[in-house]
Amino acid sequence: MREADKPQSVHTVLAFDFGLKRIGLAAGDTLTSTAAPLAAIAVLQSGPDWSSIERNLRAVHPRCLVVGAPYNADGTPGALAPAARRFASELEKRFGLQVFMVDERWSSLEANEALKARRASGERRKRIRREDIDSAAAAVILQRWFAGEGRLK
Repeated sequence: MREADKPQSVHTVLAFDFGLKRIGLAAGDTLTSTAAPLAAIAVLQSGPDWSSIERNLRAVHPRCLVVGAPYNADGTPGALAPAARRFASELEKRFGLQVFMVDERWSSLEANEALKARRASGERRKRIRREDIDSAAAAVILQRWFAGEGRLK
């Protein structure tokens, strides 16, 4: 059987849009290369809500993780870049999964515009909350990873 004819295994991937107040979450799979937002996770005074993150990992069973890397418009690392890298490192350490970082520039803007368009078309009835934007941004980040962006942390 040629390599191209071999069936590829399907893997689930979990993505994070890191923030200081909330962490957006999205899941997708390598078969469809599509991403769906999940409920955002709170960031507590002590840091990310690791028990919520662990519950999501147990529910989704991802093969790897993707974290948005904050960059400024000019391509320099953003103010949150060191914190996002520490978060990615902690994910890898706690859960033993491979972590990829993807440029998240404009992901929240793209997510907000998509949510507004869905609301304007009547597809979405609920008002758009910050949590919705964060998780939709995580879905944008995951879509970028599926499209080939990203690198190892």
